[in-house]
Amino acid sequence: MMGHSLLCKMGFFLLTTVIYGYAEASNRSIVTLYPNWSEIYRGETITVRCEIHGGDTEWDYEWETNSTIKPPNQNEYKIISSSSNNNGNYRCKGRMKSSQNKTEWSDSVTLTVSNNKPRPVLTVSPSWLSPGASVTLNCQVEHPSAGWSFYWYKAVPDLIEKSYSYELLPDGRRTVDNSYIIHGQTHTAGYVCRAGRGDAEYHTDHSQPKFVWSADVHSAASLTVSPDRVQHFISDSVSLTCEGNFTEWRVVTVPQGDPSYYYKCERMNGSTCNFKTSKSGTAVYWCESGSGEFSSAVNITVQNYFNFYKLYGPILVSPVHPVTEGASVSLSCSLKTQKILSNVFFYHNDKLIQNDTRGELNISAVSKSDEGFYKCQYSGRESAQSWMSVKVITVTVSGADSSSSPVWLMVGLVCGVSLIIILLLLLYRCRQSKYSCFTRLVKYFLLLF
Repeated sequence: MMGHSLLCKMGFFLLTTVIYGYAEASNRSIVTLYPNWSEIYRGETITVRCEIHGGDTEWDYEWETNSTIKPPNQNEYKIISSSSNNNGNYRCKGRMKSSQNKTEWSDSVTLTVSNNKPRPVLTVSPSWLSPGASVTLNCQVEHPSAGWSFYWYKAVPDLIEKSYSYELLPDGRRTVDNSYIIHGQTHTAGYVCRAGRGDAEYHTDHSQPKFVWSADVHSAASLTVSPDRVQHFISDSVSLTCEGNFTEWRVVTVPQGDPSYYYKCERMNGSTCNFKTSKSGTAVYWCESGSGEFSSAVNITVQNYFNFYKLYGPILVSPVHPVTEGASVSLSCSLKTQKILSNVFFYHNDKLIQNDTRGELNISAVSKSDEGFYKCQYSGRESAQSWMSVKVITVTVSGADSSSSPVWLMVGLVCGVSLIIILLLLLYRCRQSKYSCFTRLVKYFLLLF
């Protein structure tokens, strides 16, 4: 009897061990992050969850981590504002409340919180504007597929803070697409973007302002350059003057090849910026007012030394602003020590267009085909090339073209006189029968009108 009883107890023990072992093996713990983004930034909300698959019973949870802050013994650990203190490996396991059965420890999941707040990069296309064209803004974040939405702003100059404030563009709030199109842009303007994501939305920093420049001299404000030419020598004195119906101005420039950095003129004398050229290269200049107005923009190129002996090559003397179609223009070539040169070669879009004893390239009536890059060459030394823009003027007259108005006036006059003569003849012939005459006149008027 005792032998049988012992065998029964051993069998029961083995059976329960197998059952509990199977139950423990079938219930697995898994740690998940929500949202499951590749990188989390300081201040974002992130949830660490312990999920047990394979059972529908109630569980007690236990966490193990090497982070500074240990999660509470619950299935979910919600970090409202994440920081580097939350960095570490997380794993969990569960225990049934109805028994002592436990799961194994889950695999570890690593949570990494970056202390660097992301700053998106904004690009604009085109950067130089044909008035009335469409401008496309594109906003890029380091991890573009990680749930970002986008906000779009206009940059408004703040002359007191020497920076910009931001005004939300129409329909510029939380777009899913990372591009934004502005239709009918006519003047120089600055734009900014930023991104956000998550339920308790986390926002990136604003991007650096990016500008689309217009050379249109008929904008609300304009910039004049003295001397009036695109190219200058190193150490030349240059004056930039802002003109418009505003009293406070600043001159801003961005060097070509370094579009992330903007220089504000520190030597403003009223609405004029005076400076001496010190670095070679090309930069864009424009004016900004405290009222949010932007002027036309200009390119200025500073010529470098020709060789190690600090000899200068020539510069092309060409107008800063666009030339109106039909106007005349003269281009010339100049050395720092000699302003008037002869036997100069002139090139248009790298094609030789003049090679004679004249020192000037004269275009009597500019057309759109004359637009392009120009450069000059003297004694084997070549200038930098500069773009000459041609502005096409279109005049529309309401109702009819102005050239055809006199013609229509004459036609109307002839028709009016003819109608009066016909009426007089009808009245003369219908003197005897007033009623029939009146009836016929009415019929004629109905036919005419």
